[in-house]
Amino acid sequence: MRRNAFRPLWVILALLLLLEAWLWDHLEPIVARVVNLIPWGKVKIAVARWVEDLPPYAALVVFIVPLIVVLPVKFLEVYFIATGNWFGAIVTLVLAKLLGLGVTAFVFDATRGKLLQIPWFQRLYDWVIWARDWAHTQTEPIRARIRKIAWMFRPERARRTFRRLMRLRRSYRNRPA
Repeated sequence: MRRNAFRPLWVILALLLLLEAWLWDHLEPIVARVVNLIPWGKVKIAVARWVEDLPPYAALVVFIVPLIVVLPVKFLEVYFIATGNWFGAIVTLVLAKLLGLGVTAFVFDATRGKLLQIPWFQRLYDWVIWARDWAHTQTEPIRARIRKIAWMFRPERARRTFRRLMRLRRSYRNRPA
């Protein structure tokens, strides 16, 4: 019974983890495309070779740099919260999240081989992969319900679903108390 008391908390945690994983997976290709727009072909190749030649802990420093670069944006977010500018805080939060996660995913992709040579990083990486799989398992019933509801409101089914909902509403309204 005690386990069920924390079930909503675990589901919310799992959903947040899945959101991070989804953003990670979907922002990395976008950042890669943006980087590919830069006409620095030789520079990009040189940087890629430079990362390949780095030792694992130097690659870790390269991996941490995007987190440090986004830090001033996080301070700006705190300033907006402190001054009560909630719109600015939300926009800055979203911008920092998208920018930081996208760039970090791109840099991780470039440094992954070196980072996974570090034993503690390999264990952390394995744990994150396990946690992502756990989150998928925890949220599967909710995601199945959402898929079913989304299916009911697809354009070819929405009219029928809406009529059924209206009939159900009328039957509840006309029901004796």
